[in-house]
Amino acid sequence: MKPPATHRSHRSGWLRAAVLGANDGIVSTGSLILGVASAGGSMDTILIAGTAGAVAGAMSMAAGEYVSVSSQADTQRADLALERREHAEDPDYEHAELAAIYVRRGLEPELADEVAGQLMRHDAIAAHSRDEIGISTTLAARPIQAALASAVTFATGAALPLLMVLIWPREWLAPALALSVLLFLGLLGYLAAKAGGAPPARAVARVMFWGGLAMTVTMAVGSLFDVAV
Repeated sequence: MKPPATHRSHRSGWLRAAVLGANDGIVSTGSLILGVASAGGSMDTILIAGTAGAVAGAMSMAAGEYVSVSSQADTQRADLALERREHAEDPDYEHAELAAIYVRRGLEPELADEVAGQLMRHDAIAAHSRDEIGISTTLAARPIQAALASAVTFATGAALPLLMVLIWPREWLAPALALSVLLFLGLLGYLAAKAGGAPPARAVARVMFWGGLAMTVTMAVGSLFDVAV
């Protein structure tokens, strides 16, 4: 007997936050370092700027994810509260509404009516939240989880270009860092695609393209200034 397929949609919430955090940590910190280096900054200045950017970015990512996902959670709670009121006021209409959803999905009306009845007897709010509103335990908003995942992965991603500053001498820093950032991004795209069960080639190309563009623009802006500090 063929084993059941392994689905990965349950990973979508934390995986999105983790990939966003790591990608932003690598790209923003690497681009910041390259921008300061292109402006003629000393190694001490580059390291201070990169460290400050990494700390500020991790905190910003955590705060931004918490606020945005909290707003999503507020909306979901409001929808569920509305659904409870509707069930209390007119349960027969809610039954017909759920049955109609199953008819549109391909069930015969009699079977749809029976399925709706059984599901509502088991847990009416859960049935409507899942099939009418689209809220499930897999897709439920989790602000703290998203904030922690973004902060930790941003800091981890930012540590990689900072490590390059400590390894490479000033004269080799810009090309070595640019190449390293692209390699880090390619690895991130590959790992994210594998974790999500997606084809890796497109993910790798996507993150490397946008990361390369970000570094190019930042270096161009940095080269407009000449501050030997």
